[in-house]
Amino acid sequence: MQAIKRILVVIDPTSEESVALVRSRLIAAFIGAELHLLVCENRQDYKPVLEELCAGLEAAGIKASYTQAWHSNLTDTIVRTLTAEGCGLVIKQHLPDNPLKRALLTPDDWKLLRYCPAPVLLAKNSASWMHGAVLAAVDLGNHDDQHHVLHDTIVSHAADIVDMINGQMHLISAHPAPMLSAANPVYQLRENIVRIYVDKAARYRDQYNISEANLHIDEGPADTLIPKVAQEIGASVTVIGTVARTGISGALIGNTAEVVLDQLSGDVLVLKPDDMIAHLEDLLEK
Repeated sequence: MQAIKRILVVIDPTSEESVALVRSRLIAAFIGAELHLLVCENRQDYKPVLEELCAGLEAAGIKASYTQAWHSNLTDTIVRTLTAEGCGLVIKQHLPDNPLKRALLTPDDWKLLRYCPAPVLLAKNSASWMHGAVLAAVDLGNHDDQHHVLHDTIVSHAADIVDMINGQMHLISAHPAPMLSAANPVYQLRENIVRIYVDKAARYRDQYNISEANLHIDEGPADTLIPKVAQEIGASVTVIGTVARTGISGALIGNTAEVVLDQLSGDVLVLKPDDMIAHLEDLLEK
């Protein structure tokens, strides 16, 4: 997170309180980043509002600029502005979608998570992060190199936030149930599976001084365990990864980050694997 130099903040000019702006001020002040404010609107001129917000940020010692734009839809507008302004993080307020609407249409924030080539922080409320719990969600059972790199990035970003807020670090990974039919006898006993996951978590535990009590390794689906643990520890922010899913298979296979989004009461920082970021950047260039 320390490498981020510019942050794109999506502003809702009709809201009295900008939750995204509250979060962006905290992060920008900590890492020394500039803020670029964006209003996705073409029906009314909000430049006076943006100028006032930028003036307030500048007075607080945070360099800020702004854009008001609209390109066919919310996600396209955010992604185009992100690229044009060279931002390395998007911060946007998330409001729960109507269940019926979500069943018929893909929510805007799901589209943003899928197509934005930068990390996305979806802020739920303006409650203080200070001294709070930060939950890093990883899949320790995944063996490919891209996921290993993604896991390292997730835990690293979570650790940066812990330093920022003087908080407590937690790590969660869900493991599968034992199967007597498993080809590898190791996966036939729960004790063996837990030991494998605990061993894999050890390097994060040692590197980031995570206490044993803050390691949450349990059996079950990740999209059930993550909200459960986040609620138990009162997580201020959950850091999680997402993967590319397109076409019919993408519609049928749920993405954990999307599924848990409305179940978490705290903020959610979503990261992507490097190959997915490169693919999205290639699409943007075309």
